[in-house]
Amino acid sequence: MKLSGVMPALVTPFDANNRVDFKAFEKHLTSLRAAGVTGWVPMGSTGEYFSLSSEEREDVLAFVKDFAIEGEALIAGTNAPATREVIENTLRAKEIGYDTVLLATPFYTRPTQEELLAHYRAVLDATDINLVMYNYPPKDGIEIGFDLMDALADDPRVIGIKESSGVLQRAVDIHARYNGRIDLISGSDDIALDFMFWGAVCWICGPANCMADACIDLDRTFRSGDLAKAREKMTVLYRAMNILESGKFVQKIKYGCELQGTPVGTCRAPLGELTEQEQADFRAAIAPILN
Repeated sequence: MKLSGVMPALVTPFDANNRVDFKAFEKHLTSLRAAGVTGWVPMGSTGEYFSLSSEEREDVLAFVKDFAIEGEALIAGTNAPATREVIENTLRAKEIGYDTVLLATPFYTRPTQEELLAHYRAVLDATDINLVMYNYPPKDGIEIGFDLMDALADDPRVIGIKESSGVLQRAVDIHARYNGRIDLISGSDDIALDFMFWGAVCWICGPANCMADACIDLDRTFRSGDLAKAREKMTVLYRAMNILESGKFVQKIKYGCELQGTPVGTCRAPLGELTEQEQADFRAAIAPILN
């Protein structure tokens, strides 16, 4: 699999009864396809997988798989706190039709690097599937270290790492150490342009749910070689991205979808509503992007 462009880390729409809203989902995906996304990443943290039942997660994966057309990449989030669960989720994703999964470090347990390496190897050994690792220490509590990446770098099924640490030096190091072996994938949205400069092959992007045109335009402008114009476009995006990174990320993404005309409902508990001030701040930040 060769990853490229902008792939949305998809939200999961909910209706007024707090059920998955597949009608809203289809409208949302259709608008993203029209914008020019290169694929789909359902059931990541932006998709609130932690609040969905196993049956709901499978239904979402199947819905997105059925919606996808030839040429659109598919990456399933199959994360869970226990290795056994991750393997079960991954095998089910494979049955549904996914060849690649996105795996963060198991939440809550905070395994050591040796335990984390054993975790990833157990998933690879038990499943015939490609792996994109997901490094997000602010959320998960531990970092995917370079010794671990060294141990997996020559496995052809370990195709990339979504880097959401927000640490630019990590991007530089990953490019320098693993170029041609493990692809760097941008996951730090407020420094996405910097990641592109340091070799990110694609951008798995939560904000693309509500500002896909602008994210795709930035990526295409950079790939065209017009760095000055790309910097201007990142400047427009930066304030909204920075506000997203400040907290209540998924709530703000879903509010942004409402502002752009593709409402996807609110979040499930324990994620709460935005305050009026939070709405106003994000609305002001996203206005120049949507306009």
